[in-house]
Amino acid sequence: MFEGFPRDSIQFFKDLANNNNRDWFAKNKTRYENVVLNPALELVTEMAEPLKKISRHFVAVPKKSGGSLMRIYRDTRFSKDKTPYKLNLGVQFRHEFGKDVHAPGFYFHLDAEKIFVGAGIWRPNSKTLNAIRRHIDDNPRRWKRTKNTKAFKSTFELHSESLKRPPRGYQAEHPLIADLKLKNHIGLVPLQREDIFSRSLIDTLSMNFKTAMPYVRFLCDSIPLPS
Repeated sequence: MFEGFPRDSIQFFKDLANNNNRDWFAKNKTRYENVVLNPALELVTEMAEPLKKISRHFVAVPKKSGGSLMRIYRDTRFSKDKTPYKLNLGVQFRHEFGKDVHAPGFYFHLDAEKIFVGAGIWRPNSKTLNAIRRHIDDNPRRWKRTKNTKAFKSTFELHSESLKRPPRGYQAEHPLIADLKLKNHIGLVPLQREDIFSRSLIDTLSMNFKTAMPYVRFLCDSIPLPS
């Protein structure tokens, strides 16, 4: 049963930042499992039922690899940064038809400096991004209503990089050009550190996921995916 993350989870990531090497991690692997990995798997397990109440199309898969829990091991093959470990815990409850982290879904992030909840779609491929743009263009009233809903707007802040120029097929004078230039569609809400140390984190995540569901549904309808 998930009872919150141990307080040492924060310190673990601080220590990892100062010792991002395989020897240190090997000596601290049991600590990682006790204060990060195992509590995260318990959290994912217990989020399955709350997620079903929000939408049956988003899944919680409590597996060390290939499930909702994102690997702590970095892929350094094509990166200038050759440090072997990520400095955060990432948990994605993605759409059942999603194959990777670029699928629509909900997200929980924990590191030594910040803790937050995310909702939406991160770095979609060009085909998906173009579909979202068309859906915004075709449904401007619904889009504005969705992203400006009082509950969502007062809780989540939209974060994304933007194109410098209008995307192909859209004029600079388009009334929604700022939204059409977005590269990501992600809403974030910060959590307090104390939020993660008790079982109430399940309720906190569930409440925020429910608030973001109309926004995520709009994105799913764009692709299209059932929501």
